[in-house]
Amino acid sequence: MKSWEVIFDLAGRQAEIDKLEQKTLEPGFWDDPQEAQKLLQELNQLKNSLEPIHELRSRLEDLKVLAELSEEEGSEEYTREMERELQQARQQFEQLELSTLLGGEHDSASAIVEINAGAGGTEACDWADMLLRMYLRWAERHGYRTEVIDTVPGEMAGSKKVTFLVEGTNAYGYLKAERGVHRLVRISPFDANKRRHTSFASVDVIPDVEGTEEVQISPDEIKIDTFRASSAGGQHVNKTDSAVRITHIPTGIVVSCQNERSQHRNKEVALKVLQARLLEMQRAEDEARIAELRGDVRAIQWGNQIRSYVFQPYTMVKDHRTGHETGDVVRVMDGDIDDFIRAYLTAPQQ
Repeated sequence: MKSWEVIFDLAGRQAEIDKLEQKTLEPGFWDDPQEAQKLLQELNQLKNSLEPIHELRSRLEDLKVLAELSEEEGSEEYTREMERELQQARQQFEQLELSTLLGGEHDSASAIVEINAGAGGTEACDWADMLLRMYLRWAERHGYRTEVIDTVPGEMAGSKKVTFLVEGTNAYGYLKAERGVHRLVRISPFDANKRRHTSFASVDVIPDVEGTEEVQISPDEIKIDTFRASSAGGQHVNKTDSAVRITHIPTGIVVSCQNERSQHRNKEVALKVLQARLLEMQRAEDEARIAELRGDVRAIQWGNQIRSYVFQPYTMVKDHRTGHETGDVVRVMDGDIDDFIRAYLTAPQQ
């Protein structure tokens, strides 16, 4: 069995940190400020990746002390505390181990998530809001910062569309497992006859590529419109044209942001989302060309049902890609989706 130092490649990470730090000391390092900032960002990401590993090591050392005290004193209190700490250390180790599966080009980036209600009217809009809460709770559990960028309210309840940002290391690497169509089966609270309804909502996840040189947007290629926000935001939002809609003319991609009070901030966020969408489109086109040359069947993409959430007549959440399932639908809707993400990242097709 490999040691945890090998699993997390501590020696390799530290060697890379030393190498990058040496570069920052070289003469002329700041001659190219853009390249220097890029290197410093990479250095900070590597240092940040070591912090949770050092925290786990410290927790294990504390556990060793607790185990010795428990054995010497024979105290049930020490034993209970040790069991609690051991459970938390195990969960922390599993999360760190999961992060080693993220080797994609943008896996370490923050994520931009968009949820769209499918057919089903109010029921589908409510389902979109339920998924939003699930992901916000998941992000909270993992210490990620979240920001709702844009919402299009449903006619009676819920949201037709909602876009939000999940900021933090590996957010995209984890949440890319959620890309696809999510199916809900339940007795609708909006149906006076208490009939069972099936609703759908699609989830799209793209990496936040702010600052990347891979996608350049010319001012001549975009059209910017301002309008009065329709979502919650107080009197200021309702009385001024603070919302921004940006149309990328060559591709027809439209991005809007209305949840910030400042028109300048809304424009800044909308441009960030547009850049991420253009990069994702470029990546998808590259994959399509490779698949065509290779002749392989393409992996599951947007528009295919990936997971079902059943509330009645029984409770079950099942991922159709991996076969992973659980009967505790309440726990899943409260943001506990790590088992599904782990199953996706460790599946043979991945």
